[in-house]
Amino acid sequence: MFQTELLLREFVTHDVQRYILAKPEGFSFTPGQAIDMAIDEPKWRDQGRPFTLTNRVDDRVLELMIKSYGSHDGVTQHLAQSQPGQKLLISEPFDSFNYEGPGWFIAAGAGITPFLAIIRDLADRGQLDGQKLIYSNKTAGDIIQQRELEAAFGENAHFVCTRENSPLCTHSGHVDDAFLREHVRDLSEEFYVCGPPAFTEQVKKTLGDLGGNTRSMEFG
Repeated sequence: MFQTELLLREFVTHDVQRYILAKPEGFSFTPGQAIDMAIDEPKWRDQGRPFTLTNRVDDRVLELMIKSYGSHDGVTQHLAQSQPGQKLLISEPFDSFNYEGPGWFIAAGAGITPFLAIIRDLADRGQLDGQKLIYSNKTAGDIIQQRELEAAFGENAHFVCTRENSPLCTHSGHVDDAFLREHVRDLSEEFYVCGPPAFTEQVKKTLGDLGGNTRSMEFG
């Protein structure tokens, strides 16, 4: 385990916060990898939770984006109230999502976070051209890093809002069977899917029925 500390905590949406951590000496990772993180206090040290790193590999700090669930009195709620200087313990990085080639990133809610380091790395290397994003949220206010994602994917970014019509959403409704059949044309590409269990399973089933190759992870 590495010991580190919280440098900054700030909101990126009403219930998702960005955590900036000091980068321990000798720590390195590849885009898509995650860590187990615990609060370095007697009550919390054995309650590590997995979180995907969202920063670029060469950044001098580490970044996490974590959703707080108001009904949970646990690690994420304690983190959500922590202050700069809070001591933390993090594990060696481990594989969460592996990038296997161009295709579709399909996410719901905080399920976008495992993709962010991969997307940033691809953008920096000029390898996002032609790749697509489908990102579903309840409202426009729930969209994480929308401007960055718009800049990265351009017209290939599809923002779907399930509970409102908003000019910030390119589509309203759900990422369901009809939506995927309408928008997904090339099934030879990779499909990276991450979101709540029901979302992930439904998207995987539809794409599987169509003959697509999916790589998925449930989140939240």
